[in-house]
Amino acid sequence: MTRHVVVVGAGPAGLAAADAALGAGARVTLIDEAEQPGGQYHRMLPEAYAAARPQHLHHGWRAFDARRRRVLAHPRCAWWSETAVWALERPDPAEPGPPRVHVLRGPVDGGGRDRHTLDPDALVLAVGAHDRVLPFPGWELPGVYTAGAAQALAKGERVVVGDQVVVAGSGPFLLPVAASLIEAGSRVREVLEANTSGTLARGWGRRPWELAAQGGKAAELAEYGGLLARHRVPYRTGRTVVEARGDGCVEEVVVARLRADWSVVRGSERTVAVDAVCVSHGFSPQLELPLAAGCALRATSAGEFVEVDGDQRTTCPDVYAAGEITGVAGAPAARVEGALAGWLAARGDRNIASVRRLRTSRDQGRAFAARLARAHPIGTGWTSWLRPETVVCRCEETDYATVCRAATNESTAAPRAAKLATRAGLGPCQARMCGPTVAEIGARLQGPAGDLHIEGLPPASEHRRPIARPIRLGDLAAGSGTTATSDSNSRTEESSS
Repeated sequence: MTRHVVVVGAGPAGLAAADAALGAGARVTLIDEAEQPGGQYHRMLPEAYAAARPQHLHHGWRAFDARRRRVLAHPRCAWWSETAVWALERPDPAEPGPPRVHVLRGPVDGGGRDRHTLDPDALVLAVGAHDRVLPFPGWELPGVYTAGAAQALAKGERVVVGDQVVVAGSGPFLLPVAASLIEAGSRVREVLEANTSGTLARGWGRRPWELAAQGGKAAELAEYGGLLARHRVPYRTGRTVVEARGDGCVEEVVVARLRADWSVVRGSERTVAVDAVCVSHGFSPQLELPLAAGCALRATSAGEFVEVDGDQRTTCPDVYAAGEITGVAGAPAARVEGALAGWLAARGDRNIASVRRLRTSRDQGRAFAARLARAHPIGTGWTSWLRPETVVCRCEETDYATVCRAATNESTAAPRAAKLATRAGLGPCQARMCGPTVAEIGARLQGPAGDLHIEGLPPASEHRRPIARPIRLGDLAAGSGTTATSDSNSRTEESSS
């Protein structure tokens, strides 16, 4: 019987997983919330505004385009666009195999979406990560964007978030964001890396010969550096945005020099006139689905990620994980992990030469992820930016003083009690944005008694929810109309459930 592999996420990891699983003879259902595959890295313009020369907008376009066309045209592949996985369910916990996949098909903001269920033989999770943004006074003003959102608008819609923009935070991701904004027509005033040049040198300079395996990234870095130079955009280290100001929207930002621990050097503040600021302080893996599936997490200096073995298998039977939910190392590493996960989920031959090469590349990617975390850590002094009235949870408008009071009060110090007392994390994002920040503030104030074992990360239970994604009550009440099972035909035959 042909093995049915469901792949959730069609970014670099998910698309590579689907391609490899098809190559191993499996039938694949590829699921993504976007209209087209590619993820954030290869986010494409709508078909009505398709670029005449997309290779000028994307790194590795030709290889991506070939893989995309091969997967979507394959007779054993079902491409489910605009589809969200809202729950993973194990009807019988004693039964081996992956969980049942509950999905909603239709535009994200639309009503009356169709509910379906899938019962795969193997499940590959490649759901990626989202920006982590540390709060600062004024970050709730219109005109403050996550770097990922700004890049998505520039790449996917050719819409600029502002005419005069500052890009700030930490990590190499700041460079492609600035490049996307420049190419879409913004004037980027400066790019600010919060870590000092000494921190960067120690992180990237240790055992430099290991970087030889990442030659493609060096070429990208040179390209971004050349673009910034041509447009006279300064790249400054040891500096960041510590405040945004404006009457109803961002009109200027306060930039300050930082010490190695990210505490502000007093007297170094200066103002920059802008109408938008794009901020990213690294990435948080999207753990809702892995935890719903029952996957264990592993602790690293950069946070918690899905635990996988040498075959990209999680601790849940027949569930594989790839890409940034296993560690942030960039698109090339995600593609390698996805290819390995897809091939082995389809029960392809584990001992062929190509699989051995994938394992070697995967290990190099993991080493790069560790180096990236060392070179761009989040300093412990960032809370010095905050004031008592600084909003920490934007959904519920919970301020810093409220979070501090809850963390230092014995009756509200526990995570669940603190959430109820402050309402931080009870809004629409369900702590996806503020959760790590609230947990880190609480752990520091509680000292050794705090239950946070990794700096900056909430307990895994904060991510664990029976419903992993928002769903309208009407859609939930309507019931599931169709079920796709492992013995369906190659185009995902559906029958009434």
